Amino acid sequence: MAPLPTASAIDLAGNRAPRALIDPFARHITYLRVSVTDRCDFRCVYCMSEHMTFLPKADLLSLEELDRLCSAFVAKGVNKLRLTGGEPLVRRGIMTLFESLSRHLKSGALKELTLTTNGSQLEKYAAELKGHGVERINVSLDTLNPDKFRAITRWGDLGKVLKGIDAAQAAGLKVKINAVALKGVNEDELGPMMEWAHGRGMDLTVIEVMPLGETGEDRLDQYLPLSMVRARLAERYTLDNVDYATGGPARYMQVKETGGRLGFITPMTHNFCESCNRVRITCTGTLYMCLGQEDAADLRGPLRASEGDDLIHAAIDDAITRKPKGHDFVIDRRQHRPALSRHMSVTGG
Repeated sequence: MAPLPTASAIDLAGNRAPRALIDPFARHITYLRVSVTDRCDFRCVYCMSEHMTFLPKADLLSLEELDRLCSAFVAKGVNKLRLTGGEPLVRRGIMTLFESLSRHLKSGALKELTLTTNGSQLEKYAAELKGHGVERINVSLDTLNPDKFRAITRWGDLGKVLKGIDAAQAAGLKVKINAVALKGVNEDELGPMMEWAHGRGMDLTVIEVMPLGETGEDRLDQYLPLSMVRARLAERYTLDNVDYATGGPARYMQVKETGGRLGFITPMTHNFCESCNRVRITCTGTLYMCLGQEDAADLRGPLRASEGDDLIHAAIDDAITRKPKGHDFVIDRRQHRPALSRHMSVTGG
């Protein structure tokens, strides 16, 4: 006799609910990051080449398809959803997707709907994001020097980003700053940036360069180990370990002198794979079970093959059985090649 399904597998109407996502290493997958576009209005030197060739718009999932795909994951136990890019706020009509997905917040199925942004469009959209249930956001910002900001982003305007942060905080959004540590570029700024962020009630997370995609820059020239950053900051500040987590890969410290939190994301010097609870979907419907591996699953096919979700759920279940234990990030010191050919903007930040 077949075993009876557990109570958690039955919904209130008595129907069998979609199976929860548990990978081969008993990790529960509860966090989905979705790239809604590969396009961006910046060309950051560690993320993109200056003259990018973007996907044809016809290849992208529609906003309705993105909603359906996200909802399939929510039905399978994902309770944190982050929209990324590229720059998610340059996607035409993107607020309709936030509005639609907010129904899962209202139902209680989704604990958090959020995004990572470069801040360029925040002044326009901050209040609307808050109205759709977004409570906190990550803003990527690597320097407070206008000239250096232009050099890093190639196209960006620091003043516009700072106005966006002002608008986000005025709307009641909790802002976290993400800064990529770049050797010889902003390493002397990380302390002052931390003080600035903490002075405004914002956490700061520092991130190591990830070897994804050709950018026209040498990753060895950019790479700064965060063990070195932490040691330097510890000479001036008191950094205490703290039991705090947001569901992402950052490990946090409490800074005694500022009263704020400082996070470190270290894919190169100390990976965070053992506790990985997340997967990523591209704007074309490709599911990557690991940011640092090439194995992927096509979800666009099953999404478009049926109006029901059975095929999507089956494809997701199959993909999760292939989620690896960890990534293989390494910067090739002999040929100076990225670990993976795809750009970060393709997979989603």
